[in-house]
Amino acid sequence: MRNRTGSQAPLWGVAGKAGYVLSCIAASLVLAISGFSYFVVKDVSSIGGSHAIVSGPSIGAQNILLMGLESRTDWNGNILPNDVLKALHACNAAEIAAGCGGNDTNTLILIHIPAGGKKAIGFSIPRDDWVSFADTLGSQQVGKIDQAYGLSLAAEENELRAQDPGLSQDQIAFEGNEAGRKATVATVEQLTGVHIDHFAEINLDGFYELAKVLGGVEVCLNHPVPYDPNSGFHAARAGYQHLDAKMALAFVRQRDGLTNGDLDRTHRQQAFLDSVIHQLRTEGVLDDFTKIQALLSVAQQYVITDSGWNLLDFVAQMRSLSSGNLTFRTLPIVGYQVIDGQDANVVNTAQIQQIVQETFYPAPRSSASPSASPSAQSTAGDSQVTVDVYNGGTTPGLAGQVSAALVKEGYLAGAIANTNPLNTTEVLYGAGTSANASRIASLFSVTATASSTVAAGHVEILLGADAALPSSASASASASVSASATAIPTTGPQGGAVNAENGIPCVD
Repeated sequence: MRNRTGSQAPLWGVAGKAGYVLSCIAASLVLAISGFSYFVVKDVSSIGGSHAIVSGPSIGAQNILLMGLESRTDWNGNILPNDVLKALHACNAAEIAAGCGGNDTNTLILIHIPAGGKKAIGFSIPRDDWVSFADTLGSQQVGKIDQAYGLSLAAEENELRAQDPGLSQDQIAFEGNEAGRKATVATVEQLTGVHIDHFAEINLDGFYELAKVLGGVEVCLNHPVPYDPNSGFHAARAGYQHLDAKMALAFVRQRDGLTNGDLDRTHRQQAFLDSVIHQLRTEGVLDDFTKIQALLSVAQQYVITDSGWNLLDFVAQMRSLSSGNLTFRTLPIVGYQVIDGQDANVVNTAQIQQIVQETFYPAPRSSASPSASPSAQSTAGDSQVTVDVYNGGTTPGLAGQVSAALVKEGYLAGAIANTNPLNTTEVLYGAGTSANASRIASLFSVTATASSTVAAGHVEILLGADAALPSSASASASASVSASATAIPTTGPQGGAVNAENGIPCVD
């Protein structure tokens, strides 16, 4: 039996498991703030604080990046209280002082607000997406997208300490976080191809405090969930149920036991945000002065936004937004692969950019529906063929590149993983894929071979030491993405859109 290693379940420690929830709270405070009454205008105006980016308009169409920072410290670099760390099932203070944890943006949601503010659509960006960094300090130029923040923060803080030993911890922490924000925004812009006008960021402590103010949250589960020791989450039944603050935190932290790991957890994150906005608008929270003041107190302490974002102007535009008009999706991945010793998501940047562009700025619909061209019809069968790519060569990331190129040709992305070392490339195929397998094999100048071990409808590529990205596939990878390849996936690990008319969608 061939030994194959992939990264279906990213391997990372307990210290990295709480991040996905954080930007839910940032979004809740920013998007739901539109219901706050005039008597909290002064408090709303005091939220802000960062000069990491040049702010865009606060009225009209705009793109907002929501960031959830994994940090086990506060904004001044102080380790969080032990009761918070204990609630997170995370490292204790001594372990954090010794290096446990980090400053990664384990949650990134890019939200587009069209002019008028009545609707919004958000894309979650999986934390393990392998990307090229932009404006990141230090020598590392590629890595997981959630690392851009921490790498720049650490580089900036180290440089400041070396330049001026007399700087206070508060000053060093502030400048370090500013460098992290700048790098993260620039990297997301480079990946998605759209400009970011504003950002809202919250750290670990901020979520916990806000969850306590809200008194927990209502969620809906597709099925009962057995106890997960790493997050502490469990549910005895399916359906709608109220979670207290501690269990709400566990709900959005759970990764283990979910079919698609972190990608399934993005769906929980998205559903959680829908539910919080629904709760703020329907349970009288925004009519309760005491709770409003408590929410704003949390925002003032824990939420950081770009200083040029006029939240009062934004509030006026967003009054009509409800959870039913807020749709979430997860940006697609091509597959999983171990890159530089790390479990990562392989992504197709051109496909992501076209999906985001067409979703945020759709072209006017044509009244006519022209029939498919002959060339499109001739390759329609390709969309029924799944291609699995295994890297037995020495070129890191080649399996992902080959898969991405074949997706552009119209094929379905299958497994992407490493395999035992191979000298030469092989192409194997299952029932019903002979013609397509031959076409694929010709790209590598080899002959396709039928195999009873390959599933029907699948073609399997085993890349050898001699393998390289074929010239025709390389050209395809740099060309414009075809319309068929830009459809937002509705199946597979990304799943479809997460939204619900009642504000509380059901998730795994």
